Amino acid sequence: MPLLHFHLLEGRTDAEIRTLLDAAHEAMLEAFAVPRRDRYQLVSEYKPSRMIVEDTGLDIPRTDKVVVVQMFSRPRGADKTAEFYRLLTERLEQECGIAPSDVMISVVENEDAHWSFGNGRAQFLTGELGGGRPVH
Repeated sequence: MPLLHFHLLEGRTDAEIRTLLDAAHEAMLEAFAVPRRDRYQLVSEYKPSRMIVEDTGLDIPRTDKVVVVQMFSRPRGADKTAEFYRLLTERLEQECGIAPSDVMISVVENEDAHWSFGNGRAQFLTGELGGGRPVH
């Protein structure tokens, strides 16, 4: 947690996708100081006709390397979230050759009660995971 969902155009190799996921995980570890095994990542691939990513009138150039990242997370604060944006785009450029202009990120915040990591339990609420409000 956070859960990262990557939306990509078809055509990357498995190795390229793994490098992208590893780079994103390292950025998340640095920005949010979560445990290393706190890794939840999904990849969806699309035909070019199924994914349109424009620039909201900001004149941001896009290529076929465009990546849309949806992050589902507990609130992290504006400073840490902005740091994640910076680190993610830097790492994707350095390790994957993806220009910062090809990275769009959207954050969806939710609450502790909105997470179950398995076994039908809300681990943040039960106190099994830190930072939650234990319930009895």
